[in-house]
Amino acid sequence: MKSNQNKSAVNAGPNEFLLGVTTFFPLVFAATPIGLLFGALAAQKGMSPLEVLLMGSFVFAGGSQFLALDLWADPLPWLTIAFSTFLINLRHVLMSASLAPKLGHWTTLQRYLGFFILADEVWALSEQRAMKQHTTFSFYLGVGLTLFITWQVATVAGSLIGAVMGDPSRYGLDFAFTALFICLVMGFWQGRKTGVVLAASGLAAVLTHKFVPGAWYIIAGAIVGVIAAAIQYDDNPNGLKNSAEALQS
Repeated sequence: MKSNQNKSAVNAGPNEFLLGVTTFFPLVFAATPIGLLFGALAAQKGMSPLEVLLMGSFVFAGGSQFLALDLWADPLPWLTIAFSTFLINLRHVLMSASLAPKLGHWTTLQRYLGFFILADEVWALSEQRAMKQHTTFSFYLGVGLTLFITWQVATVAGSLIGAVMGDPSRYGLDFAFTALFICLVMGFWQGRKTGVVLAASGLAAVLTHKFVPGAWYIIAGAIVGVIAAAIQYDDNPNGLKNSAEALQS
């Protein structure tokens, strides 16, 4: 009985939810341009605002949604899109494996709901929280739902103005992805070890992208980043917490 009460105390609380919302809120200004960009590009590919909303709600994976748009053609290459998006989303296996050991106090239903809204930003902020204290379900939900709502609103808005926007890159929206991930990476910066992981991961991704067609560069960068982190791992609490936490690149 006492264990259940403790579990409930760890997972519940409006203050934790609001903390999740406010923790993510600064990233709204980085995620919104990315959503506007996606919506504008989707509109130029002939997708309606409703189709954009449904895609964002059921897929909810910005990288794979952009990749699917890039491959969009008539007739639609279903198998190519499915395989390419599968590759680009394999990083979710690493992210969920990284978070899972820290979520022992979550119920099974909470895990299913939580991992449905797992995204790079949600993972990064949850990992940073886990380094200091429990990542409660309420906190995670505050982060994830704020991103989810921001993404849907921004992509639909982008699809509505996309027809008159023209080339989105002239507004600098194409750099929003890069800016956002730089912010996330710096949240994990712990000196030379992190730099080595980022350099190894980035180099592997660039070389794979140059010589291997498809989205294999994402997997290559992830694997090399994990290996570089594992080689440098020690039990010092000031070092890298684990290989997955140093993966973001």
